[in-house]
Amino acid sequence: MENLDVTVLRTLHGWRLQGQRALLATVVRTWGSSPRPVGSIMALCETGAVVGSVSGGCIEDDLIYRYSRAHGAVQGSSAPAGITHDIPTGPPERVKYGVSADEAHRFGLPCGGTLELVLEFNPDAGALAELVRTLEAGHLVERRTELATGRVELRQAAAPAALREDAQWLSNTFGPEYRMLLIGAGQLTEYLATMALFSGFAVTVCDPREEYRNAWSVPGVTLLTDMPDDVVRDFRVDRRSCVIALTHDPKLDDLALLEALGTEAFYVGAIGSRRNNEARHARMIEHFDQTAESLARLRGPIGIYIGSKTPPEIAVSIMAEVLAVKNGVPLPRDMDVASAKNTLAAAASAPTCFVSP
Repeated sequence: MENLDVTVLRTLHGWRLQGQRALLATVVRTWGSSPRPVGSIMALCETGAVVGSVSGGCIEDDLIYRYSRAHGAVQGSSAPAGITHDIPTGPPERVKYGVSADEAHRFGLPCGGTLELVLEFNPDAGALAELVRTLEAGHLVERRTELATGRVELRQAAAPAALREDAQWLSNTFGPEYRMLLIGAGQLTEYLATMALFSGFAVTVCDPREEYRNAWSVPGVTLLTDMPDDVVRDFRVDRRSCVIALTHDPKLDDLALLEALGTEAFYVGAIGSRRNNEARHARMIEHFDQTAESLARLRGPIGIYIGSKTPPEIAVSIMAEVLAVKNGVPLPRDMDVASAKNTLAAAASAPTCFVSP
C-alpha cells in the first residue's frame, strides 16, 4: 500500500482529469484533541467519493453532505441555507469544526477538540499531474497555494517541513513513500512486511538463501537475492528509509547494518536478545573499527516491550517502534522488563476521556 498522501493526490488528479468537480481539504490548525494532525489531507468528488481523512469520519460525512450531488438529488430545494450540495468554483475557503462543545460532540471530536480546514475547490489537473509525477520520482515537494486565488506553485524541498500558513499562502510538504528494507525472508519478516505495507511503506526484502526465498508468500514486496550489504548500498537509503536485520546470522546482518549506519536512515535495527546485541556491538568494535559512539544509532533489542513471544506479536512490537521513531515519539532505547511493566501499569491506571455516542 502506497503513501496515503500520494493516493489522495493521484485519485484527485484522476477525478479532475475526467472533468469531475472535486475539492481538497487540508487540516491547517487544531486545538485540544484532534483525530488527525495538521497537514492531513482528504479529497472529495462531486459523486460523494472520498479518499483520505481529516477526522474520524464525522467531518468527512458533513463535507459529503454539503458538497455531494448525491445528497443534492435527495435534498433538493429543502436543504438548509448555506448548503449547496455542489462543489463551487472560486478561491479556497476556511471552515472550522468543533467550535462549541455541542459541535465537538456532534462531529465526534474528542474532548472538545477543534480543527480548521482549508478547502480548495476544483484544483488544476495539470498541477496535480506534475505533483504526482514528482512524488513518484522519489522527490520531496512543497506545494504552495495562494489563498486569494487558488493558484498553486510547486517547489522541490530539501527536507520535510511542517505545514505553514499565513494570510497569503498555504504551504504543505509532500514526500515520497516511506521505505523499509528487511534482511532475511523468514516467518517474522512476512508478518512485519505485511504490517509495513498497510502502514504505507514500500517494502523490500533481501535474502541470498534460496531455502528462505522459496517459501516467501507476501505479495507487493520486492524480493532480492544479492548479499545484504550490496543491497543496502544500491538501495539509495534516505531519511524516509529504515533498515532492519532479521536473520540472526552475523554474516548477513553485520555488514549490512554497518552500511546502513552510514546513511540517513531514520531507523536501523537488528533482531536478537540483549546478549546477542551486546555480542554484535563487540564484534563490530573489534573487527570493523567501530566505537560505542558510531554504533549509537543501531537499535537492539528492537521492538516495544509488550511481552511478545510469537512472530506476529514480535512484528507488532517492532512495527510500533518503527512508527514511533518515524513520528518523533521519544522512546527508551533499552527499556527493561520491570520499567516496561511499570510504564504499562501507569498507562492502564491513567484516566481515559470518552465521547458519548
